[in-house]
Amino acid sequence: MHESSRIAVVGVGHLGKHHARLLAAMPSADLVGVVDTNPDTARDVGEEWDVQYSTDVREAPLAWGAEAVSLVVPTTAHCELAIHYLEQGLDVLVEKPLATSPEEGRRMCDAAARTGRILAVGHVERFNPAVQALHDLDVTPRYIESERLAPFTFRSTDIGVVLDLMIHDIDLVLSLVDSELEDVEVQGGALFTPAEDIASARLRFANGAVARLTANRVALRPKRQMRIFSQEGYVSIDFGKKYGLVIRKSDSWDVQKLDLGSIRTAQIQDLWKFVFEGLLQVTELKMDENNPLEDELRSFLECVRTRTAPVVDGEAALRALVVAQRVLDHLAAHPW
Repeated sequence: MHESSRIAVVGVGHLGKHHARLLAAMPSADLVGVVDTNPDTARDVGEEWDVQYSTDVREAPLAWGAEAVSLVVPTTAHCELAIHYLEQGLDVLVEKPLATSPEEGRRMCDAAARTGRILAVGHVERFNPAVQALHDLDVTPRYIESERLAPFTFRSTDIGVVLDLMIHDIDLVLSLVDSELEDVEVQGGALFTPAEDIASARLRFANGAVARLTANRVALRPKRQMRIFSQEGYVSIDFGKKYGLVIRKSDSWDVQKLDLGSIRTAQIQDLWKFVFEGLLQVTELKMDENNPLEDELRSFLECVRTRTAPVVDGEAALRALVVAQRVLDHLAAHPW
């Protein structure tokens, strides 16, 4: 049985309370307490899991002897608090986005390197079984399109939709496309909040790959889908349903040699079967029914225990934040 790590959750609002719930049930975690600036919230969550609670976000985890913190506070507070904990010798899991700006993110990464502590970032989609299955396919993307839509919830209004939602897909695209970003083109703007609520970005990379990402936090219904096109085939993933479909060319499909004009389609009784069972191979991705947030927390605790690098460290999250800032800069320069 693994030794448990002493961890505190700082910020137990809508998402943070789920961090506390999951950590309280993990054998690898010793949840020592929860912190929130709202005294009622701190008390309610603390009493629910029978742990200490406080409104002192800076000192309480230290007083409780925490080895690590899960930082689930507004993005505007990430930089100051993460650096404070790192400098006090704690490992930190901070929710995405890493910070409000690349400059803040750089300071956080430098603090982690200087102190030798772990800085992990909660890009939870990396733990989605659909994404894990996608990486196992080893495809080389040429064109990626994603849609990440959500109804308006009045949460995360300290940032716009780019840092709230699109940052997920920016991180995924950067993990799939091994090339430098060359060009960004963006449309979008604000509807309900001072920041942008809708954004559609086109990212073009040095190797010719292109990604078109759409994020909308004022949609009628949620939607989280991504499609990846490559020379090897096509992958479609529904993150919400944890479902994926892979379509690959069969060995008999050689674009250079195939004479499409010679195929007499009128004589083929079942054209769909001819294409999808003869020329193409269709495979459904098998995905475990896991909880990505639980896997993310468990992975962080393993890093704390073994001193290994997290799945998404500060530097990886900073790369996504730099691209997100380019998207925001383009939006600011081209207001609608």
